[in-house]
Amino acid sequence: MKFKAEQIAGILEGEIVGDSQIEVSKLSKIEEGEQGALTFLANPKYTPYVYTTKASIVIVNKDFNPEQELLATLIKVDDAYQSFSKLLEYYNKVKLNKFGVEEPSSISESAIIGDDVYVGAFSYIGENVVIGDNVKIFPSTYIGDNAVIGNDSVVFSGAKIYSETIIGKNCVINSGAIIGADGFGFAPQENGEYKKIPQIGNVILEDFVDIGAATTIDRATLGSTVIRRGVKLDNQIQVAHNVEIGKNTVIAAQTGIAGSTKIGENCQIGGQVGIAGHLVIGNGVRIQAQSGIGRNIKDNETLQGSPAFSYGDWNKSYVYFKNLPKLVKTINELEKKENGNS
Repeated sequence: MKFKAEQIAGILEGEIVGDSQIEVSKLSKIEEGEQGALTFLANPKYTPYVYTTKASIVIVNKDFNPEQELLATLIKVDDAYQSFSKLLEYYNKVKLNKFGVEEPSSISESAIIGDDVYVGAFSYIGENVVIGDNVKIFPSTYIGDNAVIGNDSVVFSGAKIYSETIIGKNCVINSGAIIGADGFGFAPQENGEYKKIPQIGNVILEDFVDIGAATTIDRATLGSTVIRRGVKLDNQIQVAHNVEIGKNTVIAAQTGIAGSTKIGENCQIGGQVGIAGHLVIGNGVRIQAQSGIGRNIKDNETLQGSPAFSYGDWNKSYVYFKNLPKLVKTINELEKKENGNS
């Protein structure tokens, strides 16, 4: 796809300094710019590159005034960083703007498909599925019976949406994600074996939820596993049955959340965190990477460690942790002196 400077300026409501007809077809960092590329200058420390970059168009702040001759065409905007982000969103939207049903695909006659939907090849859409308007379903995707996907959502290649799952509007499900698999429910028997407990609930994703690649969200045993509006989950996260994650909470990769735990709103949870089951995590909680959570957490706590405790206390304790060898040596020397004097 090629865009002229005048088209980009129109999208960003910017002012062109240079050739309004010059075209770009790719994006780049300013220090790596080449002919036909679009880049931006937001951080002042990168200013020297604006004079040497080979990029064809550079987005800059309106208060930028060049001190020497430029090769690139400039587009001046109020905020270069925000404008470039807006352009990335626009570019991504255009790139994903596909329509129609590719063959071979299997779509049940009872499924309801909205307007301007894209279904990629080798996809399966089960009975009584409801697909909203402008939904994009990329190749080799499975959508089970009675699932619902809201308007403007995107399901990338290879994702598996199990039956009864409800996905809201403007959600993104990345490749390899599995939504609605059975929860880990087994009852121990007298003979030492385990009997599977049927998992008959579902998963609900509210609007504007992002699910990372290879993340799994298990269906509830009864009721629903619920991911509230605006939640962002990174890659390779495990969310167990009957978990609830509050709105606008973000969770980094490889975190595991055991069954029936409730996580509040606006939490930030680092990578490789382990959270035990049947807990209540308050609103605004921050959990540092690789922490282990085995108790209920009050609102706005910041935690680190395994088992995790107050972040401030952890930092104070770490001073002693790292000095333990010195402390032991000092104690041994004092004991020797004391024994020698006795």
